[in-house]
Amino acid sequence: MNISSIPPAQVADRAASAVAIRGTALEKSYRSGKVSTTVLRGLSLEIGLGELTLVSGPSGCGKSTLLSLLGGLLQPDAGRVHALGVDLWALAARDLERFRLEHTGFVFQGFNLFGALSALEQVMLPLGYLGLDSGTARLRAEEALSEVGLSDRIALRPSALSGGEKQRVAIARALAKQPQLLFADEPTSALDAASGQRVIEILHRIARRHNCAVLCVSHDPRLIGQSDRVLQMEDGCILADRRQFEQKELTA
Repeated sequence: MNISSIPPAQVADRAASAVAIRGTALEKSYRSGKVSTTVLRGLSLEIGLGELTLVSGPSGCGKSTLLSLLGGLLQPDAGRVHALGVDLWALAARDLERFRLEHTGFVFQGFNLFGALSALEQVMLPLGYLGLDSGTARLRAEEALSEVGLSDRIALRPSALSGGEKQRVAIARALAKQPQLLFADEPTSALDAASGQRVIEILHRIARRHNCAVLCVSHDPRLIGQSDRVLQMEDGCILADRRQFEQKELTA
């Protein structure tokens, strides 16, 4: 399938579906010399639009690998990934890159900011690859920075920002693309308690306000209370799938 052959209206219809991402029978192993380690074991799941889904579990259980597979960054050994109705690994490499550019945003533990660029320039950068003119890109970047509470920090470079502010710039950079799918890999692990809490609240607000599927992998227990859904992983499998509103109803 070629993503460029899919009419925009058809992609929009698919995006309107409650299921944003579907992974089916996903398997992934890594080899080091003669030793092969299985990370994902026939895992299947669906991720919905408009909610923050947390994947939690011990180190090495496959959380980050799962995020990379669902985000189109890593190809599974077996199984399929459908995002917004598109079979990602049926796409040519160039079409997959375009899909990620147009429909996904990524936030990582290490921020991935450029030292020589201001906060505004960081956020504007990917918008140029989307083909936006500089005026439109600047406006959209300013709006995204305002949404994460950094309107007064747009001219500063990373060296002048705190860890929490750097992560909010990274979130704004993803948000400015107006993605339907947002992936966050340990977004609070390098932050103090107050900064981490603010980042969590921003991610949850993005899911609700923008009807975006936000998938977060984290060890941070604070995310459990803010997430709409919690998937507990261990040894490459999902052991539990809990929705927070269901828990609240059961304990009310």
